[in-house]
Amino acid sequence: MSFSTINPATNHPIKEYAFMTQEEALAIVHASNAAQQSWAKMPLVERLPYFTKLGEVLRANKEEYAALMTAEMGKAIKESRGEVEKCAWLCDVIVEKAPEWLKDKEVGADGKKHLLTFDPLGTLFIIMPWNYPFWQPIKVALSPIAAGNSVVLKHARNVTGSALAVEDAFKQAGFPEDLFRTVVIGHDVMPAIMASEYVHAGSLTGSERAGAIFAAEAGKNLKKVVLELGGSDPLIVLDDADVEKAAAGATKGRFGNAGQVCIASKRIIVLESIAEAFTKAFVEKTKALNVGDPMQDNTDVGPLVNGGAVEEMEAFVQQAVAAGAEVLAGGKRIDGEGHYFEPTILGNANPSMDAFCKEVFGPVAPIVVVKDEAEAIRFANDSDYGLGASVWSENLERAEDVARQIKSGAVFVNSIVKSDPRMPFGGIKRSGYGNELSEYGMLEFVNVKTLNIYD
Repeated sequence: MSFSTINPATNHPIKEYAFMTQEEALAIVHASNAAQQSWAKMPLVERLPYFTKLGEVLRANKEEYAALMTAEMGKAIKESRGEVEKCAWLCDVIVEKAPEWLKDKEVGADGKKHLLTFDPLGTLFIIMPWNYPFWQPIKVALSPIAAGNSVVLKHARNVTGSALAVEDAFKQAGFPEDLFRTVVIGHDVMPAIMASEYVHAGSLTGSERAGAIFAAEAGKNLKKVVLELGGSDPLIVLDDADVEKAAAGATKGRFGNAGQVCIASKRIIVLESIAEAFTKAFVEKTKALNVGDPMQDNTDVGPLVNGGAVEEMEAFVQQAVAAGAEVLAGGKRIDGEGHYFEPTILGNANPSMDAFCKEVFGPVAPIVVVKDEAEAIRFANDSDYGLGASVWSENLERAEDVARQIKSGAVFVNSIVKSDPRMPFGGIKRSGYGNELSEYGMLEFVNVKTLNIYD
């Protein structure tokens, strides 16, 4: 059985691929686990040069990788270049920080010597989404590999070329054969992989439904997983915010990657005394975005991933307008070749509208006006999700106080929500559990072993 990847900017096929059989996929899992046995015995100081080389490979092939990502899922080419650069930066951070993160830690207890040591679990099976074709698998895989694990990737079908390119980048960097592998499989093979004795843990980034299924299979087999699921991040503009700065942040935070971001600024909450000025600036900046061919350097917003995504955006807008919202910018699909939807702002929105209370994975921004800070916090927390949030204010002490009251995995003050290799990344509630990146992410997939020595 085969399938083709499709360019969302043209709706034309890119390349045809064949699915692997379950037996072929399980053989790859076995091989990856065999590679892990030797890799785990290698001292960390000997493993780290491979990450330096991987960073060099990524930077050397940046244009090729960026063009591939843009062709497969439609993000603006300048964003694709930035994505490759971020992957290389993660390599740099691991080389710098992993020795500190993974070194034995001494603890005072009742014996002569007590240590915490960090041993790899084995082989991880990871399932990744299409919206960041390189960053997602590299973000999830690199820390566990540095800790001595191996990784088998199942990527989204529409970015299969990117998945295979990531695997090839590891090969070019000289990593042991089979340490990082890609399997091209359907969802039906996932249970067999999770049940394999050669898989010891897993990670999934995707929808709530996919996360629940994945976690259930892991639970059947008593295997740990990390889940990074949906988000409906609030962006709160307090009445002492710098309007231009907040509007610029909302524009970047909502419409970057055509709004197809788990940590996008999906709910804009503004205090009423500043709402008119903020809305005016936000609309102006949104209307100035260049929507078009994602391969062009001056394009800000490319197509959505497929026709179904465009239909979803239409439904969100139509439902909101029927409930009293006003379209202040955009609001409709762009006719012609490809799957384009205008960057959209909805005024006069309220929390009952689907565009506000559900995850909108596309370029639609509802603005809800609130009377005071307390109401802003209440609306921000009134969500099934808890991935990220941002607060905008010129009073940093006040903003920090508000940020501490937001129920979320991360809160940013005067910045959009973003991932940083030095900081943990993860959510609460229906946004998942566990961490990626930083020391905390690296320690998710190790055995924290206590070594206790007595006289």
